[in-house]
Amino acid sequence: MTNIMIQGTTSSAGKSLMCTGLCKIFKEDGYKVYPFKSQNMSSKYYTTKEGYKISTAQTLQAMAAGLSPHPNMNPILLIPKSDKGSMVVIKGEDTEDMEAVEYFKYKNTLRPMILDIYKEIESKNDIVVIEGAGSPAEINLKQNDIVNMGMAEMADAPVLLVADIDRGGVFASLYGTVMLLEEHERKRIKGLIINKFRGDKTLLDPGIKMIEEILNIPVVGTIPFAHLELVDEDSLIDYDKECNINPQTEEEMERELNKLALLLRQNMDMDYIYKIMGLDLVNN
Repeated sequence: MTNIMIQGTTSSAGKSLMCTGLCKIFKEDGYKVYPFKSQNMSSKYYTTKEGYKISTAQTLQAMAAGLSPHPNMNPILLIPKSDKGSMVVIKGEDTEDMEAVEYFKYKNTLRPMILDIYKEIESKNDIVVIEGAGSPAEINLKQNDIVNMGMAEMADAPVLLVADIDRGGVFASLYGTVMLLEEHERKRIKGLIINKFRGDKTLLDPGIKMIEEILNIPVVGTIPFAHLELVDEDSLIDYDKECNINPQTEEEMERELNKLALLLRQNMDMDYIYKIMGLDLVNN
């Protein structure tokens, strides 16, 4: 039983996609893998055959892991209803509308439920792939955190931090995120991922060397920008996708998941990722 957590410097840095690709890779390598995000906010959600609501991101990750979507994958879903409030969905079921200030006070009571679900998941699987939300450096929200470093501590998970280079300022966002964390939180970050890179990587190499030296954390992946027809949540979207309008067939989705897994295998140090999880890479 082991785990890995993906956190991001911002929303839409690529956390969901990295988690989806890792779920697919671990499944291909013969492991029983399970996706988990303690809390997600999205106006788009999937309804299971039993009538439970979970986020579209964890639904896609479930498919990548070869599983049916289940509310344990996303025990808390916040469905925005206004600029200040959301419907709070607990274990797939609507509870009540709450304004942000009210939920901020309430969420700490959900910690035992999250931990119980996580322990159950961990006991039944080889690997749990955990997704964070937003950024762990949102210092106004860190108190009683249940989805970023707070979740990493509950699960005792190594963390990979992903940043989006396509919007610029990638090294500043990596440095700023790490340095705004507490020292014990920084120690959890075992690798950096630069996502959505375009161009000649040799031009990026000097910056990679410098950020590794400054933070003493290795860059374990530089992922090229790629058009993948995998459904997005309602955050920042890089390009129009047919799959966001028209549902895909299983064959179409499997093809895109295979492309994603290959992209990550070719551009991430999977040997290192297995090592920080305490596993050996399985060669099939």
